[in-house]
Amino acid sequence: MIPALQRVARSVLVLLVVMTLTFAIFYLAPIDPALQMCGKPCSPEDLEAARGFMGFDQPWFVQLGTFLVAIFTGRTFGSAEVAVQCAAPCLGYSFQLHQSVTELIVDRFPVTFSIALGAVALQALFGIAAGALAARRQGGILDRTVTGVSVVAASAPAFVVGLLAVVVFALQLDLLPSGGYEPFTESPLQWARHLVLPWITLAFLNGAVYARLVRSSMIEQLGLDYARTARAAGLPERRIDRYALRNLALPLTTLIALDIGALLGGSVITERIFGLPGLGALLLDATSTADLPVIVGTTLVGSLLIVLANLCADLARPLLDRRLAATGRRTSALSDPTDPTDPDSLADPVDPTEASSPVDPTEASSPVDPTHRTTPSDPKAPTPQETSS
Repeated sequence: MIPALQRVARSVLVLLVVMTLTFAIFYLAPIDPALQMCGKPCSPEDLEAARGFMGFDQPWFVQLGTFLVAIFTGRTFGSAEVAVQCAAPCLGYSFQLHQSVTELIVDRFPVTFSIALGAVALQALFGIAAGALAARRQGGILDRTVTGVSVVAASAPAFVVGLLAVVVFALQLDLLPSGGYEPFTESPLQWARHLVLPWITLAFLNGAVYARLVRSSMIEQLGLDYARTARAAGLPERRIDRYALRNLALPLTTLIALDIGALLGGSVITERIFGLPGLGALLLDATSTADLPVIVGTTLVGSLLIVLANLCADLARPLLDRRLAATGRRTSALSDPTDPTDPDSLADPVDPTEASSPVDPTEASSPVDPTHRTTPSDPKAPTPQETSS
């Protein structure tokens, strides 16, 4: 329980650091959102009034504190009849789009979530399968094909693969739409048809990492002693493969969590190529128009999703490997080193003082009590006189 709380505390600290750096970077950047709100012509008095209305006339650390408080309490920009209300959780207000950043993110998140869900499933499924087959047939045609394709996929730019997929499957073969988005609640079939090409593009690019990781790790696992022993004992190769893949659960879980967090944060290029209105497209549009509140809010949400994905992976690792859970128990003050169910307790070194004197020397010189042989209850026992004779 205590290690889990420590991980949660570290995640909150990471978010605070990311938020502080984001505010500091964009405060130092030559961007003045009030200048676009002021319009043309804009006198110095009007520009200063616009900065005060938007809250950009304060130092960056004051803006950061106001931003943090507004997440829990909401915020009001301006006063009197022209006041703009931003309800909690308020991540800022876009004066260019006349909408709160929270509402913009909520509207775009289902698109990004749909992309991330299908892409991670495809790339994990095909990447792990390709890597396992390549490891089993090391040096063969399949192994060389998987290795070559993974190298090409890992080095190919996302916009090249995306545009190639649009030209082949949408323009030439006319099998799938080239872009756009259909909500799942309106038509599940159209929802899937519009997302197949983005899924394939992301799965092709990111699945190469899974294939290379699984191939190299499985080759190493299949050469270990336990695999050779299992093979000598007559276990089927398919069962040995399952043991090897089970040992790869930890690195694969971490990799999947990182990919989920990164994709939920927004696949900027992929969403732009296929015309998907997700978080990546929102961030790209805000950057081109210098919409600072949207940039800060989207960056913070993306960081939050990545941190949450890593936190879930950290919390799931002890469930996948009991040795990690046992290590966590031993590092806590509540652990019991004599617990027989703790695997680490079995690995404790033996006390050399105990090993040097396992038995009392006085007892060792007389291991058997001779009086036991002359107990009166045994009528057949010989007397001392009979023994001496």
